[in-house]
Amino acid sequence: MPRIFLPSVDLHDGPVSIKGEKAKYLSAVLRCRPGDRLLIYDNDGNAYSSKITGVTAREVVVELIEKMDRNTDSPLHITLLQGLLKGEKMDLVVQKATELGVQEIIPVVTERSQLRETRKIPRWARIAEEASRQAGRNSVPRIHQTADFEGLPPGPPANGVIFWEQGGDNLRVVLKQCGARGAISLFTGPEGGFSEKEIASAAEKGFLVATLGQRILRAETAAITAVAITQFVLGDLGI
Repeated sequence: MPRIFLPSVDLHDGPVSIKGEKAKYLSAVLRCRPGDRLLIYDNDGNAYSSKITGVTAREVVVELIEKMDRNTDSPLHITLLQGLLKGEKMDLVVQKATELGVQEIIPVVTERSQLRETRKIPRWARIAEEASRQAGRNSVPRIHQTADFEGLPPGPPANGVIFWEQGGDNLRVVLKQCGARGAISLFTGPEGGFSEKEIASAAEKGFLVATLGQRILRAETAAITAVAITQFVLGDLGI
């Protein structure tokens, strides 16, 4: 059954009118027709089964049938702080982290970031929505505005882990220290990783320093790997 997110629409009042890019996606890409069923998610993670009653190139009208007891989101709230990456690498991290169940993504400008600013937040939000739809998630991760490393708050948003290729404790050990408390923050670096000064600063802020092994991973590989391992140990991946 096709899925779509309508975060800004009141799903509790009569027929729902879908316009713009979402209408084009349903009519032209999925080729939906009157009578087809559609699964709609609202801004609160609720799922509704619905039936399409009208289709044009500019508008798709649906009739809500029932609210469904369907929750596919991870019980673990992961915030991924990602050192800003160049090119399509950040696109890949946003896409795969979303598929794995991350709830928030914060791009961070670090000492070795090759980019110092970006206008891609709206693009990453669209990538996150598409990945959420493909993965069958109930919600779309929040993509934060770019933050500066030195401007990060004095304490991590949740149990914080920062990854460093030059040292740190075994990730499994670090995750046991964090415990299954429902929320965790993972901080992975840009191309070139973090500097010693940044690692020391993060440790002062309360982050635990972890390693992903003896081999040096690409920045995008490190982020995806860190999320996957954390979901396997503390979340719902593989269970």
